[in-house]
Amino acid sequence: MLHIYYGEYQGKNYIFDPDTYFNNQADRKWLLEDLPRQMIHDVDKSEVISENLIQSSRLGPIPPQWLSGSVKTLILIENDSGHVFNTSACGQNCAKWLLQIGNRKDVLIRLGYPMDFGKEEFNITIENNGHLVHTMKDLMNEIVDYNLL
Repeated sequence: MLHIYYGEYQGKNYIFDPDTYFNNQADRKWLLEDLPRQMIHDVDKSEVISENLIQSSRLGPIPPQWLSGSVKTLILIENDSGHVFNTSACGQNCAKWLLQIGNRKDVLIRLGYPMDFGKEEFNITIENNGHLVHTMKDLMNEIVDYNLL
């Protein structure tokens, strides 16, 4: 299940800057797996050629370090269960991927804004209060007091 902490997270194993963490710690072989390939294609409009080469639709051939911070964060969440990642740099195009990962395993993320998870029902636990929500209306009602805007 997807667990979200809203606001400033002070827990252990927290990675505030997933972009830099990815560049220095990620296993490049992760890029060759199906889900990261799909996320890279969807979020960055790019294709994985090898663990060291991405074909970007906008930039041409690039190294993995040039992927967006959003897709790097998603790849870390998928592959590194030992950390809590700050997803506040992720845009709305990451919501479906966060839900997909959360449907397969328990994952805790930190989010600093009210990301839109769509009109379909979902399962998200708000870590701040332990409440389970299933719709955007429920989610917004739960996080209204967290001063996210």
